[in-house]
Amino acid sequence: MSKEERKVILGSSLGTVFEWYDFYLYGSLAGLIGTHFFSQYPEGTRNIFALLTFAAGFLVRPFGALVFGRIGDLVGRKYTFLVTIVIMGASTFVVGLLPGSESIGILAPILLIVLRCLQGLALGGEYGGAATYVAEHAPNGRRGFYTSFIQITATAGLFLSLLVILGTRTMTGEADFAAWGWRIPFLLSIVLLGISVWIRSTLNESPAFKKMKEEGTGSKAPLSEAFGTWRNAKWAILALLGLTMGQAVVWYTGQFYALFFLGSILKVDGPTTNLLIAWSLLLGSGFFVFFGWLSDKIGRKPIILGGCLLAALTYFPLFKLLTAEANPALHRAQQTIPVQVLTDPATCSFQFNPVGTARFTQPCDIAKAALSRASVQYSVEALPAGTPASETAIRINGGAPIRATDPTFAQQLTAGLSSAGYPLASNPSVVKMSGPFDIFREQPAVLIGVLTLLVIYVTMVYGPIAAALVELFPTRIRYTSMSLPYHIGNGWFGGLLPATSLAMVAQTGDIYYGLWYPIVIALATVVIGALFIPETKDRDIFEAEESGTNARA
Repeated sequence: MSKEERKVILGSSLGTVFEWYDFYLYGSLAGLIGTHFFSQYPEGTRNIFALLTFAAGFLVRPFGALVFGRIGDLVGRKYTFLVTIVIMGASTFVVGLLPGSESIGILAPILLIVLRCLQGLALGGEYGGAATYVAEHAPNGRRGFYTSFIQITATAGLFLSLLVILGTRTMTGEADFAAWGWRIPFLLSIVLLGISVWIRSTLNESPAFKKMKEEGTGSKAPLSEAFGTWRNAKWAILALLGLTMGQAVVWYTGQFYALFFLGSILKVDGPTTNLLIAWSLLLGSGFFVFFGWLSDKIGRKPIILGGCLLAALTYFPLFKLLTAEANPALHRAQQTIPVQVLTDPATCSFQFNPVGTARFTQPCDIAKAALSRASVQYSVEALPAGTPASETAIRINGGAPIRATDPTFAQQLTAGLSSAGYPLASNPSVVKMSGPFDIFREQPAVLIGVLTLLVIYVTMVYGPIAAALVELFPTRIRYTSMSLPYHIGNGWFGGLLPATSLAMVAQTGDIYYGLWYPIVIALATVVIGALFIPETKDRDIFEAEESGTNARA
């Protein structure tokens, strides 16, 4: 790899660092952001608005893919992803400077939402531009290896955000961090922005794009050519269903849902959860490059679809092992203490709440939500149809029913669970790390091993995905065509995973039931990808294009 090629990869990859750095910052600090920018509202409402603002960044990503993908295919890769990195980086930095609602009133949340939307739009164009640019610089037979460095920086951004948040909390203390220290991680992003802009400004346009321009074979209307004709549009649909849909859910399960599962369901404290995830990322991230390199040898499909299949087959035993090791007392209680919700199922809601705006007020919903928050395994015992909702109750270990409408329901439930043997959240069996190198005991060692395996699944599906998408589409519409399925897959299918899985857990009373969401989608991708996605590793993306499209057979 030449010095120029290394600079191409570094300059392109820094945008992905930004993407996940900001994602985790905002996700982790959403509560504090709600306090500062929506302070005029009650706590519940302010948290809803904070989550809505977070969701806005996801929702606009596919639109950014269309806008910047079109520009990238018309004007050039280098110019477009120089613009996207500036918009994305500046938006992240300005969040750290933005006055709160106590200073400028309603203008504060409005500006915050505008910044999040700008960032989401820029992100929609960033990944496609970076992947296309690197792939078009890579020699044939090496694209998987070259583009895998973009994929590893996604985890680098997450890892960096973990370190910055932990370091800032330690230096400022919790009180100052809540007051003003939360801004520091956002402000530090200016360093990444400066480096990214400097490197990208020195890069040349990609060889494939220059060749296309010189030959006059560029598209005059990339959007209509990519999605307005079935010949091209079908490949975007197949790329979504047969590649990125499964890749996205395996990615989110292996890193973000695992983090949520440890903290919210297994009641592991925040610092320990972050340290466990950080170690797994550190140990597993090198496999991004390994699987990118391997895909140049054996193909993209076997690795991506193999990762989806392995994940689908092993998620249940791996997450059950996480429970047994992270919180043994909770695991024993779930296995031995029966809990039933007594209700007419017709009075229950499916508690799907992706942006936090829905309110579930039926007694059945209140009972299920309370048990889910306490990580209690329960079953539903159906009362006769037409039974009033007010009759909904919880029975613990065969004891007297606890009515969900009772004014002291919460206190009775806590006392009943405790007396039956359910442990407190802070019980001494829960894993707790005393520092970053407290990893040589059984609990943290086993947990890090399981989490690292989940990260390796992520590297299998994500390491070769950029090369696979680039090779699937012709140069003239490549930027536009690959960006949309990638961002719908990751922004929507992946982004909806936590809310969907949580609703499935609340619906069934099984803390593992939410895993069916990624398992079913991953298996669907295996089937669709195996049947309809061609192997592309030997495709020459520099060859002359006939009739505007590469032969995809």
